[in-house]
Amino acid sequence: MAWSFLNGLSGKKRSHMMAVDLGSRTTKAVLLERRGEVLALTRFALLDAPIYEKKMSPEMLADHLRQVSEALGGTPKSLALTMGLDDVIVRQVELPQIPMDEMRLVLKNNAKVYLQQDLPNHVFDCHIFPPKSPAGKPADAPKSIIAPKLRVLVAAAKQQLVGDFQTAAKTAGLTLDCLAPGLVSPVNAFEQAMAKEFADEVVALVDVGFKHSSICVLDHGELALTRMVNIGGDKLTAGLAETMNISYTEAEGIKVGMAPEVQSTLEPQVSPLGRELRASLDFFEHQHDRPVAQIYVSGGSARSEMILQMLHTEMLADCKTWNPTGFLQMALPGQQAVEIENVGSQLAVAIGAALAAL
Repeated sequence: MAWSFLNGLSGKKRSHMMAVDLGSRTTKAVLLERRGEVLALTRFALLDAPIYEKKMSPEMLADHLRQVSEALGGTPKSLALTMGLDDVIVRQVELPQIPMDEMRLVLKNNAKVYLQQDLPNHVFDCHIFPPKSPAGKPADAPKSIIAPKLRVLVAAAKQQLVGDFQTAAKTAGLTLDCLAPGLVSPVNAFEQAMAKEFADEVVALVDVGFKHSSICVLDHGELALTRMVNIGGDKLTAGLAETMNISYTEAEGIKVGMAPEVQSTLEPQVSPLGRELRASLDFFEHQHDRPVAQIYVSGGSARSEMILQMLHTEMLADCKTWNPTGFLQMALPGQQAVEIENVGSQLAVAIGAALAAL
């Protein structure tokens, strides 16, 4: 799919791309390099996000981006950034067959009609889904005087936020080539890493973030549904800490390590997340009259087999982790080559953003 929000500003094909997933607690970043027909992962970084109560100022973000760049070796200047789940509105709509610039203008002037809310001072962008081929020969398809509408994935973000991102990147000495919605970025990585499952099955991608989780349902390669859930790893850890009367740090270690004796304590924390995600699957299955065969989970919490089993119990479908780095050539230095197996599931959003920009 490789869809982005603000892409190709330079018009050049990049050989390297630094992609940064700005998390609420942890920033995840990757450096991808073109090597002929393959892409190589040459560096990754996980850094503590800056502590702030509100949104980062462009100056704070610029400082953070410099730190990320240094952690990745300091060489790449081309940057792809992800937009958080609560920073960008993503919807599927139907629009007439008009040029992309006109689509953006239609959305700007009719946001309430298409996106169910007024969105002043927002920037809009679109990804047009390829029309489905009619069954049989093209000549057999009924001819219509009125051109059919296009199915379009729309993103809307505040103009001020987009401007802040551009200012921060420039201040940090980087070229912002792409802003990619974090909601759909894992789809880009999944298409490359799990090509057969992407094309041939009905699957759900769940990414468990710090404050929020997302779910995307893919129907034989088509993005059929996207949802955001206001439950993430932070709520699971905080609930575990409160119930067990231990520190947040201790609870985080227990959540990931997951000793069997804490299963009954964690289940009440995971169940609400599972129920919210199940509601999204129920909506899709009711609308399309077919079940979701498999759920693939990414994010830090995906490292816990026990959490995956709890989600399976609530969602009534098999849940498993997946490796977003599986299609990449590994060209990592020293210790990173060893660590990638444990942290790979946390890089799905960053890798997807890099693919959108390359």
